[in-house]
Amino acid sequence: MSTSTQATGDRDDDKKPKEVKSLCSPSRVLHLRKIPGDATEADVISLGLPFGKVTNVLILRGRSQALLEMASEENAISMVNYCSTALPHIHNQPVYVQYSNYRELKTDGLPTQSGAPAALQAMNAAPCGNMAVTSAYPAEGGLCPGQSSVLRIIVENAYYPVTLDVLHQIFCKFGFVLKIVTFTRNNQFQALIQYAEPENAYYAKMILNGRNIYNSCCTLRIDFSKLTSLRVKYNNDKSRDFTRFDLPTAEGQLSLDPAVMAAFGSQDMIFQRYAGTGGFGPVTCYPQNAVTTCVASVQMCNPGVPGNSVLMVSNLNPEAITPHGLFILFGAFGDVLRVKIMFKNKENALVQMADAAQAQIAISYLNGQKLYGKFMRTTLSKHQSIQLPREGEEDNGLTKDYSNSPLHRFKKPGSRNFQNIFPPSATLHLSNIPPSVSFDYLKSLFARSGSTVKAFRFFQKDCKMALIQLGSVEEAVHALIDLHNYDLGDNHHLRVSFSKYTI
Repeated sequence: MSTSTQATGDRDDDKKPKEVKSLCSPSRVLHLRKIPGDATEADVISLGLPFGKVTNVLILRGRSQALLEMASEENAISMVNYCSTALPHIHNQPVYVQYSNYRELKTDGLPTQSGAPAALQAMNAAPCGNMAVTSAYPAEGGLCPGQSSVLRIIVENAYYPVTLDVLHQIFCKFGFVLKIVTFTRNNQFQALIQYAEPENAYYAKMILNGRNIYNSCCTLRIDFSKLTSLRVKYNNDKSRDFTRFDLPTAEGQLSLDPAVMAAFGSQDMIFQRYAGTGGFGPVTCYPQNAVTTCVASVQMCNPGVPGNSVLMVSNLNPEAITPHGLFILFGAFGDVLRVKIMFKNKENALVQMADAAQAQIAISYLNGQKLYGKFMRTTLSKHQSIQLPREGEEDNGLTKDYSNSPLHRFKKPGSRNFQNIFPPSATLHLSNIPPSVSFDYLKSLFARSGSTVKAFRFFQKDCKMALIQLGSVEEAVHALIDLHNYDLGDNHHLRVSFSKYTI
């Protein structure tokens, strides 16, 4: 790097940046390696836009490297977490992303930066729907007018067959897919896909619209649907509701076994690297031409055995984390059977969910979530189950069995709770509140747990339920861990979950 480049933070201006992937702490400045020689500033900026606003960029052409500055450290962390299991591509060449030692990137006056300001302004401010230059998070932080969480997909030039499972494996890279309905219209294969959140749909459309599933064929044409929700009656090869394992496969037939649904309905969510040969690795990597390059991947979409249900959770705060805390938090996304915090490295833990589908839901919503001041990482573990300590083995209470816990939210087949799983948010849904408990009592209760109460509202038709908005998402996560199942008296225990609404 030229010594005229100004980078402020933990280095002197006259030193060259030394990128050390394993030692660099999170920074909003990212170091990108293996940049193609013909890459433009717009190409590099486009890698960061799905994660937030890009504030600066510098391409080091002689070294095939670049520095990318995000608007916030949280955006940078999201990008690094994502790219650690799914390499981004520029011009079909993989690019490696890690934190930079720089805390800020200043490039004023560099002759090589003449085109960067224009590229930044154009791509950050581009209108909605322009996939080449649009950020997944608009500058104002809002969504595009009329944006839905339901996408309509048309597959053009379908030389190879495209199935529901192929679509799920592609689109679940961008968030939790709730429902898929496929059909043929005008001799074209089409599908409707409903995400948990509109942001997921926007992200998927931005990245995938116009891309090919296979080389030179099966082109995806994606638009937002006018529908706000899909109704799925059957779980089969034409339609599927990933929150309802109890649905029949057809009229008068029994429902699919949940283990089978978990096996072929929840593979390779956004944070998982595909293990098979010729798989969908590039789909998560923003390739320039094709989503995948090998038709052999079609056969890999429907494995015959259930997926893994054990999660590896890392980068935890060892001073604050407990097995019970992980049980309550992950229990908001599925039934937790066992938890094990590593005895020799308490920053790492294993969490065993009831099935693979619930494990994938937890990954989708909790990977990168801030917990007790640290951004935890959640991935699938190589372990198939958590073993309880043998009698006399030192464990210090770090391994817990919750198989028979009465706090499981999803024990009942077809439970409505599956339809009320939402990502962590600053607003919590409270239920099972007795008539004797007032707003002032609940506000005091949450304040004692360290939360700042911004707003509160009882449900008009049911005062047993309420919404409470806290100061931040992290505060809400801590409050859920501390206060779910809190004894309110009168044989009522408070139920706490994340809400999709705000007050």
